[in-house]
Parts: sequence; structure tokens; C-alpha cells
Amino acid sequence: MSNLATQLREGTKKSHTMAENVGFVKCFLKGVVEKDSYRKLVANLYFVYSAMEEELERHRTHPVIGPVYFPELNRKASLEQDLLYYYGPGWRTQVNPSAATQTYVKRIREVSNSAPELLLAHTYTRYLGDLSGGQILKGIAQRGMNLTDGQGTNFYEFSAIPDEKAFKATYRQTLDQLPLDEPAIAKIVAEANAAFGLNMEMFKELEGNLIKAIGVMLYNSLVRRRTRGSTELATAE
Repeated sequence: MSNLATQLREGTKKSHTMAENVGFVKCFLKGVVEKDSYRKLVANLYFVYSAMEEELERHRTHPVIGPVYFPELNRKASLEQDLLYYYGPGWRTQVNPSAATQTYVKRIREVSNSAPELLLAHTYTRYLGDLSGGQILKGIAQRGMNLTDGQGTNFYEFSAIPDEKAFKATYRQTLDQLPLDEPAIAKIVAEANAAFGLNMEMFKELEGNLIKAIGVMLYNSLVRRRTRGSTELATAE
């Protein structure tokens, strides 16, 4: 029995904090959500999860991957629903992986081919985060973009997991029971930190879009105020 779950949690604390402090994420957590930037994020995540879930499926009988292969965690189909909402029926011809996303996907394919057990690092980094903060992030997205329930936020819905807290406990327990020695665990923790880094690069790419959008919004707001002020002044005269 290993203590992989504990080592992953403790060993990625610094990376987790760094990821939360990336500008795009900080803005999102504060409720500053701009639709064009967000839909680009959804598109990027679609390519990441498509690759990850394809490789997990490929290794579902692997002694390390098999026990933690939970198809109920899969996000590809829910991301497709969100892309349909944001881009319309022709979304497949409109979305492409960004440069950072391509690097992320390439790494997932690489570890899958050379050391499949390292896929655990990528599943842990993404799925545990989705389950832990999903409902909070869903609420922020809905308020930030004025979405009604279910519109554009399918990504955060785990309909096949009725009790997320219980599922996470089972997931961590399963991680601890995997046949892994200390050197293998150390490699998985290192890969998890690398996965956080890949996520951060993907978020950083979106900062430019967000800053530009916020600038336009502020500019338009100022223009409206000035126009309103001029009208009021003209009326007073």
C-alpha cells in the first residue's frame, strides 16, 4: 500500500497556489469572466480531455491505470455540449488548440507511450480539481456571463457521480492501494507539478484576451458616461 494520494496533495501544494495566482484564474475567481476568453478555455480543455481520456481508455487494463479508470469522470462529452452552446452547430470547424494546449496534449501522449503510470498525475491534477471546485466555478461562470442554469456549464456537471465527496474519498483510497514504490511515486508527483505548469501556460495565454476585453469594456463604459454627461450638460444649458 502506497500513500500516493497524500504525497500528491502535499507535493503539489506550491504548484496549486501558483496556478490560482495566474491572472486569468484570479480574475475568474473574483467573478471577472469574459465570454470570448472563457469559450477559448473550453475549446482548449476539450483537446486536453480528449487526449487524456483516449489514453486512459487505451490503458484501462494497465495494472496502475486500470484501478483508477473511472469513465464517470470523463469530460469530453460535456465539453462538446458547451462548445455547441458557445460556437453553434459548426463548432468543430471553429476550434483549434492553442500553442500551450498543443504542448499539453503532446506531453499527455508522450507519457502514455513511454510511462503510462504518469497519466495518473494528469488525471489527478484535472479531475480532482474539477470535482473539488466545480460547483463554485459553475456559479461564478453563470453570474459572470449571465447564464441560465445548464447553459454553457455542462463541464462542471458530473451526472454519473451522485456523491462527489464520497467519490473523491474512494478515488484517493484507490490511489493509495496502487502497486507503486517510492521512486515511482516521486516521478508521478513530479509529473503532477509539470501538469500544473502546463495548465498555467494555457491560462496565461488567455490573459491577453481577457485584459483586452476588460479594456474595451472599461473604454465603452467611460464613453457612455461621457456621452451621458454631455447630454445632461446640454439639457441643463
